[in-house]
Amino acid sequence: MTNEFENKKVLIIEDDDALRKVLKDKFTLEGFDVLEAKNGEEGLENANSLHPDIILLDIVMPKMDGLTLMKKLRAQNEWGKNVPIIMLTNLGADDEKINWAIAENEPAYYLVKADYSINDLVDKVKERLSRRI
Repeated sequence: MTNEFENKKVLIIEDDDALRKVLKDKFTLEGFDVLEAKNGEEGLENANSLHPDIILLDIVMPKMDGLTLMKKLRAQNEWGKNVPIIMLTNLGADDEKINWAIAENEPAYYLVKADYSINDLVDKVKERLSRRI
């Protein structure tokens, strides 16, 4: 049986080493090609050079926060404008800065870290990518 997500590249940009490792392990088990970055600068560089199919992006990170990274990515080229991004945050849904950034940078979504399981995140990634397959 073929996995429709096999060889799909997911870039995980997360400064929490333990969370990044857990996400990498889970997405690898699901058949994804997993790319990683531990801060915003590294994440932007990896996104531009490796062109992942989807990006999981933490908002609060060293060197460049996730909102700045997303804004720069969206401004660079056609690929950057259209790559799906799922923001991972500890900030609540009522945060105006996040809501504005999501609305301005479609296709972008966000999940509050405390409100989702890793399986929920995998399902969201698969659902989002299935729109592009």
